[in-house]
Amino acid sequence: MKIWQLTEQIGPEGLKSVEVPSPAPRAGEVLIRVRANSLNFRDLMIAAGQYGPPPALPLIPLSDGAGEIAAIGEGVTKWKPGDRVAGTFFQNWQSGPCKSDAYLSALGGALPGMLAEYTVLSENGVVAIPSHMTFEEAATLPCAALTAWQALSAHGAVSPDQTVLVLGTGGVSMFGLQIAKLHGARVIATSGSDEKLALARALGADETINYRSIPAWDEEVQRLTDGSGADHVIEVGGHDTFPKSLRSLAMNGRISVIGGVSGFSSDLQLRDILAKNARIRGIFVGSRDMFVAMNRAFSRHALRPAVSRVFPFSDAPEAFRHLQSGAHFGKVVIAGAE
Repeated sequence: MKIWQLTEQIGPEGLKSVEVPSPAPRAGEVLIRVRANSLNFRDLMIAAGQYGPPPALPLIPLSDGAGEIAAIGEGVTKWKPGDRVAGTFFQNWQSGPCKSDAYLSALGGALPGMLAEYTVLSENGVVAIPSHMTFEEAATLPCAALTAWQALSAHGAVSPDQTVLVLGTGGVSMFGLQIAKLHGARVIATSGSDEKLALARALGADETINYRSIPAWDEEVQRLTDGSGADHVIEVGGHDTFPKSLRSLAMNGRISVIGGVSGFSSDLQLRDILAKNARIRGIFVGSRDMFVAMNRAFSRHALRPAVSRVFPFSDAPEAFRHLQSGAHFGKVVIAGAE
């Protein structure tokens, strides 16, 4: 079968296409014919050697993939061949609070990832995908969508009387926009591109801010909310954005710290945290139970992910470069091997 391997942590140039024997499922496992993958900022960081402890190389990258079950191992009762599924980001985080050993079961890092023609996962490490979605759409769900879902729904309890601020127009932020709208909330979106802001409005954003033409976007958030501020902030920027995210926040507001596109260091403004009774929570994807609940909501509302571009399997390194360029809106997808 065809796979991509990360052989060196030097960026997309470290990816190599190779042929290996197809795997077979053991007891309690399922064999998945992968039909599509999607990329996350984490994948760029791993490829560049900028993400946590270095993984064992060569590594099949990517946490996100969707396809159909091709075969089942002995004792598997939850699935049958032909079922449409996606893998879970953390293979052993089934429910409840995240525990430290979950990190040892992350696909595309501690464990081999999904950028392969076939993959074998635990029968408890997959979920059914929404029937209305294509494989390309469903492949965007395991990391970005579930992260936004945990931030706003599973823990955030966003409500119709609240305002959600999403930073940028990448995968997590656009899922944050869509999930906030599912709950009836008002959404303010930021970007440095008027073209992307127009796409965000088409996706449901109520207000948009171009942070290049309005550098003091925190003040603009306050103006747009009549001085109340945003109840929820989807914080993906890190070093360059966190101080303004905090100044954008409403009293008793919540900042979900999800990424660090500009770096992970920050000078915390403790006075503002205290004065606003702010709740700051790190969000790292979610459990299988959260994934199932999210898919149920997405099916009920027929939500369709924002897919920027689909690359052929043979052009996987170019997909990495496209994400790296920042030209995308929403998610970057790689089609399954032919």
